[in-house]
Amino acid sequence: MSISDLYSSGQQKQALGHFASIVKIAMTDGIIAEGEQKLLDRTADNLNIEELEYKEILKSPEKFPVNSPVSYDERIERLYRLAKMILADDNVSKDEMLLMRKIAVALNFPIDNVEKVCDEAIHLIINDNDLEDFTVAIKRVNAV
Repeated sequence: MSISDLYSSGQQKQALGHFASIVKIAMTDGIIAEGEQKLLDRTADNLNIEELEYKEILKSPEKFPVNSPVSYDERIERLYRLAKMILADDNVSKDEMLLMRKIAVALNFPIDNVEKVCDEAIHLIINDNDLEDFTVAIKRVNAV
């Protein structure tokens, strides 16, 4: 196995873990709403999740751990996708926010600032910020 094979395998594991996190948020209320389903389909396509992997993750998302990327910008992008999923059904539940905070900690956002970061992430998505503006704002809120 070449180094490039190992790298892509690691990238794919990160993608699967990230997609599983998004699925967990979508399933927090026990159903996947139409908007959530559309976002899941788009995200799976963007992350190159194959149909068999997609079905397995939907069946058992807890089997796929969060594999945090090293890059800070990639971790912010994951937070962006999570926030978009929370708002895909136009409803933010307490359970979704609690799960988002846990995932944000797994993405290596500081525990003592995770609530502020997640609240800002939801606010930014509600105000229809794109990824670039979202990234700048999260970096500002998460500045140490």
